[in-house]
Amino acid sequence: MNRKLFLLDAMALIYRAHFAFNKSPRITTRGLNTSCIFGFMNSLLEVLTKEKPTHIGVAFDTSKKTFRHEQFEQYKANRQSQPEDITVAIPYIKQIVEAMNIPLLWLDGYEADDIIGTLSQKACATGEFETYMMTPDKDYGQLVNDCVFIYKPAFMGKPAEKLGVTEILDRWQIERVDQVIDILGLMGDAVDNIPGIPGIGEKTAQKLIAEFGTIENLIAGADKLKGKQKENVVNFAQQGLLSKQLATIHLDVPIPFDPEALQLKEYDKPRLSALMDELEFRQLKGRLLGADYEAAPAAKAATPAKPSAKAAPAGQMDLFAQVAPTPSGTQDLPFDFGDSDTTDQPVRVPVASGASATPDQVVTEVANEGEQPAFLDVPYETETPELSDSRQTIHTVRHDYRLVDTPELRQDLAYYLSLQESFCFDSETTSVDPVEADLVGLSFAYRKGEAFYVPVPADKDEAQAIVDVFKGVFENPAIRKIGQNLKYDILMLKKYGVEVQGKLFDTMLAHYLIEPEQRHNMDIMAMTYLNYQPVSIEELIGKKGPKQLTMRDVEMQKVVEYAAEDADITLQLKETFAPLLEKDSLNKLFEQVEMPLVNVLADIELEGVRVDQKALADLSATLDVDIRQVQQEIYTIAGSEFNIGSPKQLGEILFERLKLDKNAKKTRTGQYATGEEILSKLEEEHEIARKILDYRELVKLKNTYVDALPLLISKRDGRIHTSFNQAVAATGRLSSTNPNLQNIPIRTPRGKEIRKAFVPRSDEFVIMSADYSQIELRIMAAFSGDPTMLDAFNNGIDIHTSTASKVFGVPIAEVTGDMRRKAKTINFGIIYGISAFGLSQRLKIPRKEAARIIDDYFAQFAAVKGYMDETIEKARNCGYAETILGRRRYLRDINSRNQTDRQFAERNAINAPIQGSAADMLKIAMIQIHDFMQANHLKSKMILTVHDELVFDAHRSELDMLRENVDHIMRNAIPMAVKMETGIGTGDNWLEAH
Repeated sequence: MNRKLFLLDAMALIYRAHFAFNKSPRITTRGLNTSCIFGFMNSLLEVLTKEKPTHIGVAFDTSKKTFRHEQFEQYKANRQSQPEDITVAIPYIKQIVEAMNIPLLWLDGYEADDIIGTLSQKACATGEFETYMMTPDKDYGQLVNDCVFIYKPAFMGKPAEKLGVTEILDRWQIERVDQVIDILGLMGDAVDNIPGIPGIGEKTAQKLIAEFGTIENLIAGADKLKGKQKENVVNFAQQGLLSKQLATIHLDVPIPFDPEALQLKEYDKPRLSALMDELEFRQLKGRLLGADYEAAPAAKAATPAKPSAKAAPAGQMDLFAQVAPTPSGTQDLPFDFGDSDTTDQPVRVPVASGASATPDQVVTEVANEGEQPAFLDVPYETETPELSDSRQTIHTVRHDYRLVDTPELRQDLAYYLSLQESFCFDSETTSVDPVEADLVGLSFAYRKGEAFYVPVPADKDEAQAIVDVFKGVFENPAIRKIGQNLKYDILMLKKYGVEVQGKLFDTMLAHYLIEPEQRHNMDIMAMTYLNYQPVSIEELIGKKGPKQLTMRDVEMQKVVEYAAEDADITLQLKETFAPLLEKDSLNKLFEQVEMPLVNVLADIELEGVRVDQKALADLSATLDVDIRQVQQEIYTIAGSEFNIGSPKQLGEILFERLKLDKNAKKTRTGQYATGEEILSKLEEEHEIARKILDYRELVKLKNTYVDALPLLISKRDGRIHTSFNQAVAATGRLSSTNPNLQNIPIRTPRGKEIRKAFVPRSDEFVIMSADYSQIELRIMAAFSGDPTMLDAFNNGIDIHTSTASKVFGVPIAEVTGDMRRKAKTINFGIIYGISAFGLSQRLKIPRKEAARIIDDYFAQFAAVKGYMDETIEKARNCGYAETILGRRRYLRDINSRNQTDRQFAERNAINAPIQGSAADMLKIAMIQIHDFMQANHLKSKMILTVHDELVFDAHRSELDMLRENVDHIMRNAIPMAVKMETGIGTGDNWLEAH
């Protein structure tokens, strides 16, 4: 056998990919969920690159009922409706497969597994093929033989598997592969609604088939059984036989086996390139076509229309319609999906039963009347449609970009800028780190299609003189400043003594409010909203690496075109986004929260925080000792030394030598899985698991924080300048990088000591920490109006004790520590829509007990349940959840017919308004505190924000005034029906203050 055939079960792979990305889907700039397309393509490419098949085909189900529905009307009747994202993705997947010149295989009345089974056996019969059925479906085990195998692609850390006869027999504990059908018939299949025989699960089915051989023999020998099992086998004998028929993959599908049609061919590169661009699969495009491939300008694949607006968030579809409106004004899909799992391909090659299909063959009717035609979709030559949205570039659009490089021209430009109500500006620099970077140039635009570039030399005095020419217009409060990621540019100018004043319009943040879960990169937004492809930075300075240039190395005219284009395009994006903010009632949030916060964060970042390097060095040395000690303890328990950081060696110790888990999972590399989740489950069973978790935490503390923090200290002022991100978290919360302050561990003694290294700038200052107390629970109390919660918060009663008293039906004085612990878990879990399963996992209690606790909670806190139901219903009607200030979280799946997708969206509907309102409150507090400190010319500085906490470098002389005002501002940032509380502390380091 020198030929290798792969037959892919498309729908099984598509569904698997969809649910793999369910919690963090891949969304394009136009709002298309490409998760299952991406996952399917990864599986396909894995096979093409690693297995190198000579022949390949992709099998689909169709919308028509199959012969199994005739045998059993309720076949697959219990299946959830197909997720909308899969429905939209299928036409794309079919187009991609066609563009790769891979045949699509399908036939009305049969399922994909029947088609794959038939073709695999026909290929085997030739004696020339080694055939692999690519699927995660267990049913295919009945088909394996010496030349037919199952190929389960890599998934969620598990490596790809090839299953032959030996593996199938071992998996099911049977003697013949055809007995897989008997086991499936006995145990049934809830997904396909195959009933089976009641009371028989997989293990029982294996034992019965091991004893009787077949279902028929089991029914005939039912007298040997006892009790309820005997009764069920006798009473449900026909149901068991029917289930066996339904589970049998048919091998006589009237579809031809045509090796020539299935042979791997060259891709239709222009069409494939256009599809990859449409789906924004840049890396996949490189893997498929090569990194340097450029499609012909006119090449583009036909694009399916977008899903119906009825399931889309309010306002979102209108936004997309501006990008790619359909001629009729509707959003109907090009296929009639009915109630099926898949779609029919609109262009097909019908072939009479037993005939061979070739690319140029088109048969319009079947020779013998009444004979069911088979459809073997074969790629064929078609004329690719002309691009309907061919993007403009700097080479195709008229523009006037000018170099401003003399004193006279700079003065003239500054004068004309001073006459404008607003202008857009952008800075070119030597580094992405604004604290360390130097200016290379400034670009300006105040009219579409026209922009100016002012180069700034490396000499500091000359650079300062040029910046000073524009200081007046930057600091003019009457002129609005427009930019993309303005915080960066404002930080740069602060270093040159310029304080940007006046109202701001940041296109990145405007788009963040309009589409919080999309990407906010200027190039992406330009392509989406302006149909324009800007000049890439890599075109100027090359790709990252030692040979990458700086902006100072690039030919001046190229820099002029690049930098001026940035300002011009950003100005045009502003004109696009302003009406969208107005339409979605986001102006107030944008103008009064996000824009003022830009200057606050810029000041915090520029200020930085001092770090005690000696404290870090001492902690590093202590951690070294701790790590060695725990390491030795692990060696003692294991009975030998090994590399604890090696998953391979660790897995062998845990699961082969110590035999901690007989069902231990393996990763895609064939090694045992030894992640935190695995070890956490084992830590109660064996001490070594806890020790390994301790070891990992100590190593992470040392490597990620203690030893890394000194490397982040600025050479300019000796402080760490973290970067705060406004446009990352969809909830509105701030995040940080370099370092990521949100993830500094504080639950363990050693982790807490990291905060000890964050110290005041001098002896005249002290660290002050101000933290909201239980802000999200208080907001839940205010939103729901629950009297018990409001009473507890407004009268200083411990909320967890109060909740425990209500849920467990005991007086407050009799609440035990365990009751309070459980109440605390459910209090915080309710905000995230916790399920009985989730609560049982967290509390390590039976699921029934967890369900009872949740039921008791809602019985006592009916207002909370009412609020949650009302919030979900509101989200269903408008497609989004909203914070107290109108920040939106779009919930694409809130009306999904798929239960898993819908429940995930419902949890977000409950959580987003609460978490987002907490973020809004903290941001308003930061703005008001910043204004207060500036108005009073305080020496104290706000230096950090983490979660619900603000950290200050407080001058000792101002401490009392600062504490009083910060507390007042934070508690009253957004007036609510609940009393807000803060915890404020001071100390010689962050740990002491917190």
